[in-house]
Amino acid sequence: MRLSVIGCGYLGAVHAAAMASIGHEVVGIDVDSRKIDALSAGTAPFFEPGLPEILDDGIRSGRLSFSTDISAAAGAAVHFIGVGTPQQAGGHAADLTHVNAAIDSLLPHLAQGDIVAGKSTVPVGTAAELAPRIADAGATLVWNPEFLREGWAVQDTVDPDRLVAGVPAGATGERAAAILREVYHPAIAKGTPFIVTDYATSELVKVSANAFLATKISFINAMAEIAEVTGADVTQLADAIGYDARIGRRFLGAGIGFGGGCLPKDIRAFAARAEELGRGESVNFLREVDAINLRRRDRAVQLVVDGLGGRVFGKKVTMLGAAFKPFSDDVRDSPALDVAVRLNGLGAKVVVTDPQAIENARRLHPQLTYVDARDDAIRDADAVVMVTEWDEYRRELTPEHASSLTAGRVVVDARNGFDAAAWRAAGWKYFGMGRP
Repeated sequence: MRLSVIGCGYLGAVHAAAMASIGHEVVGIDVDSRKIDALSAGTAPFFEPGLPEILDDGIRSGRLSFSTDISAAAGAAVHFIGVGTPQQAGGHAADLTHVNAAIDSLLPHLAQGDIVAGKSTVPVGTAAELAPRIADAGATLVWNPEFLREGWAVQDTVDPDRLVAGVPAGATGERAAAILREVYHPAIAKGTPFIVTDYATSELVKVSANAFLATKISFINAMAEIAEVTGADVTQLADAIGYDARIGRRFLGAGIGFGGGCLPKDIRAFAARAEELGRGESVNFLREVDAINLRRRDRAVQLVVDGLGGRVFGKKVTMLGAAFKPFSDDVRDSPALDVAVRLNGLGAKVVVTDPQAIENARRLHPQLTYVDARDDAIRDADAVVMVTEWDEYRRELTPEHASSLTAGRVVVDARNGFDAAAWRAAGWKYFGMGRP
């Protein structure tokens, strides 16, 4: 099937390459010429495991191409909308400027019977507003939310855990759902659930899933706050309650919380939309979820200050990590960078290292010092802070090796990824999040 993908940022580039990898003919379209030039040359403009390989394969096979010209979408049977919906400047609501612009530019190139499939995360009610404009052009709108995890986005696109399609009622919706089933046939053939619903439900599926995950993370961080004043160990607590099948252990890792380009903005936009609908009280808890998440960054800074005897001015503090999570170079709303910037503001000599995110971090916060090699970054540090749980920190850095690099013996484990007993046995003052 011939497909177009409007918007070639993180979501769109991955979706375009993944759809080509399962056999479709795909054109990705974006207004950013530098991005399109890079993608056309087989170069991913961001770090995502597995993407370079399927990008290169798609281009070499001729199934995948990129363009800045929206007319290249003409002739595609399905047009995916994968543009960003950032938080509005000066507010919490989602900014739909890019979504509306994508639809406006696409309308003249739609043919009778085309499907427009929205993948962007939008406030509930958006699809119902857009659908009549698309219907006037002879096409049908479907809302097909994405559920990508950075670091696993290729797998999540090719082999998702579920597919959701919000469609209009009646025969038009049935036909649209049938076409999407063709698009995703390889995944559906392997048993991936394909859920057909109305527009509003499909929009709510994405934002409610993100809200639930954010709540689970903030819940265990709230328990970490209690553990810190009672002497309990939040990691053992998480293990114990995680054995309950109704709860599960995933997303119960206490630390400095979530960041990135999705969870923070999505829960704020959800709360803002609920207010617009007159049901703000229904999701008031999300404001506390957000507040707990931000407080854990304060706690990490305080642990560094405490570890260094109450004064960080002039002390070298090495931050292990800059990305908001491992297997990504994304530094949007990164807790790791936020902690680094706060320590720098207190007068510490902050050195940041990360396997993938240094250049993105440098562009955002040039006032910090960046070092590529982990060991060079640690050398002569007064304190070492693990803020992004890359394997080369969490699994491969031993306290004995760290001791050979620095006379400092203060380690702040802001992701609770280290073996506390091992670090203490090696002579380090170990500080975890919600751990005695």
